[in-house]
Amino acid sequence: MPVVNYKQYQAMLEKARKNRFAYPAINVVNLEGANAALKAFAEAKSDGIIQVSIGGGAHASGSCVKDTVLGAISIAEHVHRVAERYDINVALHTDHCVSSKLDSFVIPLIEETEKRRAKGLPNLFNSHMFDGSDITLEENIKISKELLARCTKNEIILEIEVGVFGGEEDGMDNSDVSKDKLYTTPEDMIAMYEALSPISSFYMLAATFGNTHGVYKPGNVVLKPKILSEGRDALIAKFGEEARPYYVFHGGSGSELADIHETLDYGVIKMNIDTDTQYAFTRPIVDHMFRSYDEVLKVEGEVGNKKKYDPRVYLKAAEGGMAERIKEACDVLRSSGHTTFSK
Repeated sequence: MPVVNYKQYQAMLEKARKNRFAYPAINVVNLEGANAALKAFAEAKSDGIIQVSIGGGAHASGSCVKDTVLGAISIAEHVHRVAERYDINVALHTDHCVSSKLDSFVIPLIEETEKRRAKGLPNLFNSHMFDGSDITLEENIKISKELLARCTKNEIILEIEVGVFGGEEDGMDNSDVSKDKLYTTPEDMIAMYEALSPISSFYMLAATFGNTHGVYKPGNVVLKPKILSEGRDALIAKFGEEARPYYVFHGGSGSELADIHETLDYGVIKMNIDTDTQYAFTRPIVDHMFRSYDEVLKVEGEVGNKKKYDPRVYLKAAEGGMAERIKEACDVLRSSGHTTFSK
């Protein structure tokens, strides 16, 4: 059962934290992207996470439908079926969802899982992210408590955000946010833990330490990984080892390798990857079109070359390019060779 259940997912995350590595969490918007992730994880002998955003779900449902939930379900069901052919474990996750979008994205997906569980079927998604960055900490805590209770009841892991990630991604623009909000404080983490731990101490925490979504040259994103260390130490000092966080790293494009590895030492167990894999998917298509320009077009009465303009040709190349970038991520995050899968 390569799409993990609740206990298997917890074991995955615990193994990553104990052994100081992180799973690549790959945003996908179509079947080729999902297939690329599975291919890469299998070749790297790494477990991994496939995730769908609101925009990704809308795209997957088609330009006429634009149904975020339907598209997310379609991708998830594809992964459930195809992942059975691979000797690695994979989890399904939904990315950033702000409070105003919960009722139109995350809640319907939780309801879909509840329906499946009532029929004795496995969960559709294994985890969901609630992004409370656009509301006060008090409101964030209130909604997080409600979501965690419902998720825990249905054996779903909740990811929460405390702080604000800079930059722009998938229609969310935080490029003008004040810099003081880009860093989560130990007090923020303690307040969230105090509120959530009576429900469950097992949740993923997307803390902010200068992360910025978007496209940046190496070295242009200035991170402060010590913020994660300070928050972790404050939690353990007050509540004990059970409070040691499962950190999530967003906005890694342009980060220095040393910073990435430092975050692994502090408890990062999941790193979102989207911008880099988008480029890795598109680059082979561009190459194909430039090299086969006179064959993919019917110019001046010519008929072109079906073997060149058949979408399967360049989409296969795109899948391969994306898979290679994900394998690189597995190596960088040290998850290669760490699959928890067993027959």
